[in-house]
Amino acid sequence: MKKRIFSKRSTIDAPVEEVFNWHARPGSIERLSPPWDPLEVIERTGGIEKGAEVVLGMKAGPIPYKWHAKHIVFEENRCFADTQTKGPFSEWTHYHSFKAYGKTQSILEDKIEFALPFHPLGNMFAGRIIEKKLGRIFKYRHHTTIEDLKCHLSVKDNPPLTILVSGASGLIGRTLVSFLTTGGHRVVRLVRKTPDPKKDEVFWDPMSGVCEADRLDKIDAVIHLAGDNIGKGRWNRNKKKEIMDSRVKGTALVAETVSKLKNPPETFICASAIGYYGDRGDKILTEHDGPGFDFISKVCKKWEASAEPAVSKGIRTVFLRIGVVLSPSGGALEKMLVPFKLGLGGKTGHGSQYISWIGIDDVIGAVHHVLFNDTISGAVNIVSPEPVTNAVFAKKLGNILSRPAVCKIPEWAVALVFGEMGRELLLSGTRVHPGKLMETGYQFRHPGIQNVLSHLLGLQIKTGGL
Repeated sequence: MKKRIFSKRSTIDAPVEEVFNWHARPGSIERLSPPWDPLEVIERTGGIEKGAEVVLGMKAGPIPYKWHAKHIVFEENRCFADTQTKGPFSEWTHYHSFKAYGKTQSILEDKIEFALPFHPLGNMFAGRIIEKKLGRIFKYRHHTTIEDLKCHLSVKDNPPLTILVSGASGLIGRTLVSFLTTGGHRVVRLVRKTPDPKKDEVFWDPMSGVCEADRLDKIDAVIHLAGDNIGKGRWNRNKKKEIMDSRVKGTALVAETVSKLKNPPETFICASAIGYYGDRGDKILTEHDGPGFDFISKVCKKWEASAEPAVSKGIRTVFLRIGVVLSPSGGALEKMLVPFKLGLGGKTGHGSQYISWIGIDDVIGAVHHVLFNDTISGAVNIVSPEPVTNAVFAKKLGNILSRPAVCKIPEWAVALVFGEMGRELLLSGTRVHPGKLMETGYQFRHPGIQNVLSHLLGLQIKTGGL
C-alpha cells in the first residue's frame, strides 16, 4: 500500500540541545497534545530512547480508542522516531529531527509516513483529510514548542526548582505540571489518594487537616491551585460550604505546613479569582481595587487571608486572581462548544457584561513569570489585557466555528436554571486589567480573543469576519 508523507519544519530560537531535551523530558507528550483533540498517557515504559513504549488514550469523534507506539530510533540531539504497533493506521512512523542552525538557533522537523487500511481510492481521499488534520495539529505543536522554550530560556541562569503543586489534576494544574517538567523542574504533587511510590506524590486531606510534612524537604516553591469546582452543581447551602471550606481550609493547611518546615520554600503562589472584585459593570479594575459583596467575593477574600501563615513567615506570597480560563479541554469554553457548534450559541442576558478571560497557555506563562520574578508579591490579576463583552465573545466564537451566534439566553432562564451561581458567574460583569503582569514585563502569547480562540481550536477565522 502506498504511503503518504506529511512534514512540518520550523526554525526555533534555541540551541539544538535545548530543543531536544524539551522533547525528551516528562510532560512533552501532554504539552504537544492539541486541546481540541486531547490525548491521555495511559501507560509508558521509558522516555524517548530506543525500545521505549507508550499507550495513549485518544478519540475519533466521540469514539475512544488506544494507540500503542514504540520508539525505534534514538540519536541524542539529532533525531528520534516512533512507530505505531497497534492503532487505526496500516502504517505510521513519526520521525522527529533536530539540526543546529548557527550557535543559538535550531531547525525542528516532524515527518510522518502513514498508510490507511482502505481501498486505494478511499486512501487517497481520506489521506488528504488526515494531512489537513496533521497540518492543524503540527502548527499548534510547533507554536507551543517555540513559546514554551522561549519562556524557559528566559530564566536559563536559574537552577531547576522543586515545586510543590496542589490541584495538579485540574485544568490549570495538569497543564502547568507538564509545562514545568518539560522545563526541567521537579514537581511534587499533593494528592488525596494513597501516594504512588513511583511518583513524587505527598498525601494531604484539607478537611481533616492532614499533610505529610515529613516528605516535603527541600521544596523551593509552592503553587496551590486546589479548590472545589464552583461551576458544578447549584449553590445550595452545602455546595457553598464546600466551595468555601475547600479553599480556606486547604490554603490554611498548606500555608501552615510549609511555614513550619525546617527549610521553608521561598515562594508561595496561591490561586484566587477575579470574583474577588464582584459585579462591577464596566469599571476597569486593578489590583488596588477592593473586594465586592458577592458570595464569590467573600470566598476570595477569606481564601487569600487564609495564607497568612506563609506571609507571617516571610515567604514571598502571591495571589493569582485568575479570570475566565479558556481551553476546549475544560471550563467555560468546553461547555460552550457543543451549543455553538450546533448553531445555538449567542449572548447570555443583555450581553454587555464584561468577560475578563485568559488563554490556558497565558495562565501557565503568567505563573512562570510570577515564580521567577521575586519583585512580585500580593495580588496579581491573571487576565488578558483585552477583555470583551459577553455579546462580542459569542460573536467571535461563532465566527471561528463558522456558525451563527444569534440565540439569546434570557436572564430569567439563567436565574431559573442556575440560581445564584448563574447570576454571579454568567450575568455579572468584571472588567479587570493585568496591571502587575504588564508592569513587570510579561509578554502575552495571545492577548486578543480572536487569536486565542483560533489557536485553541486549531481554526482560522473566515475572511470578512468580526
